[in-house]
Order: sequence, then C-alpha cells, then structure tokens
Amino acid sequence: MKARQAKRLARTGLSISLLVLIGAGFSTISSASDKSNSAISNSESKYVQVVVTPGESLWSIAAMVAGNSQIQSVVADIVEVNKLKSADVPAGTRLLVPTF
Repeated sequence: MKARQAKRLARTGLSISLLVLIGAGFSTISSASDKSNSAISNSESKYVQVVVTPGESLWSIAAMVAGNSQIQSVVADIVEVNKLKSADVPAGTRLLVPTF
C-alpha cells in the first residue's frame, strides 16, 4: 500500500514539476530567435524553449502543449524543428516546443 502511495506522490510531483517548467518556458521565451532555421522562420506557429527534466520525454512534453492537436504530430514537429535523430532526449536538453 505504501509503495503505491509513494509512486502516486512521485508521479504527482513530477507532473507539477513539468507544469511549472513548461509554464516558465512559455513566460520567458515567446518565439525562437534563430531565423536561419527555415522550419521556424517560415511557420506562423511560435515556439518556446524548454529544458527537459529528469523523467520527462518528448511524449510528456507534447501532451502538455498539444491542446487539440494529436500528440504524435506534436512529437514529430519537435523532432523536426530540433533536428533530433530520435525521440529519446536526455535531461538537461533544451528544446524548441510549438505553442498552440
């Protein structure tokens, strides 16, 4: 029983951390400044920079910002814009994430 409560508490803490981190990213950087990247400069969408925290994945980040969009397409967008070789990203990685 205690293990289940500990897991639930850890999951809740991680979720709150993710919300705070993404909220901070949204409030500090409203769009990408690198105009040489055609995927960003030719798009009407804006991007914010977020830092991946331990336990986070592209899927969890995409789920937080997807809104009405499909999470899979948001993940694909993040991979493309950041020129990632895969959807696996280590903690501490800075990513451009689309805003909706």
